[in-house]
Formats: sequence, C-alpha cells, structure tokens
Amino acid sequence: MNLAFISGRFLSLTEKEIKQEAVTVLGHLPEEFRSRLHNLEIVVEIRPKRNMLKALGLDPRRVTLYGLYEGTPLPERSFLSPPLLPDKITIFSEPLLRDFQDPEELRNQIRLTLLHELAHYFGISEEDIEDLGY
Repeated sequence: MNLAFISGRFLSLTEKEIKQEAVTVLGHLPEEFRSRLHNLEIVVEIRPKRNMLKALGLDPRRVTLYGLYEGTPLPERSFLSPPLLPDKITIFSEPLLRDFQDPEELRNQIRLTLLHELAHYFGISEEDIEDLGY
C-alpha cells in the first residue's frame, strides 16, 4: 500500500490530528478494502481553491467541501495501462475545523469524509454514497 501525507506548510496540532484521524480510519478498514488501496495519496490542505471549485461546477460562495477524490476509480482502470500518477484524496482542514468544533464530531466527520472519498476510489457513485449515508 503506497499512502503518503503531505502539506505545503507547517501543520498546527489540529491539522496533525486530522492526519492522525485519517490514518486511524484507514487502519480500521476491513482488510479486503485496505489490500486494494494502491497508488493512493492522502493529502491534508487548508481549503479548496476557488478555481478548483469552479472547475467542479461548484459555487465557491455556496458550497462547503470537506474532501475530494481525484483519479480513476478502480472499476474503470485497465490492467494493460495502469495510471502513472497516484490517485489523490484531499481532506480540507479549514472547513472541517470551522464546522465541527467538538472533537468527537470532528473525528466523526473526518471518518465520514474519508470513507466518502474512498467510496469514489472504489467506483461508487455520488448517489449511491448518499443512499448509504455517507
């Protein structure tokens, strides 16, 4: 399993805790899912960039984004030409910290956000994810 955490700036304690919570969530995944995580990078960034939101068709003034999956979902991959770059899940710390000030609620939302983005990695659609409660 090739997982990496990076950030472009010094992390406050709270951001470190976000990373640690993501590691904990990954550690609690059933082995059948954990064993299929390949060439995946998990990144914590402060907030989504306005141009990123616009490219996704989202209004930066009206949307809160806690996480984002970028890559080719597993069911869409070809074994003949695997992706060269890693898939990427970004967790956005600022909106999480703003909206979930209770530590337990914050941990729960980090878990839900990461599971939501991992579901995209496994090829589950947004509608199906919502039906599952994530």
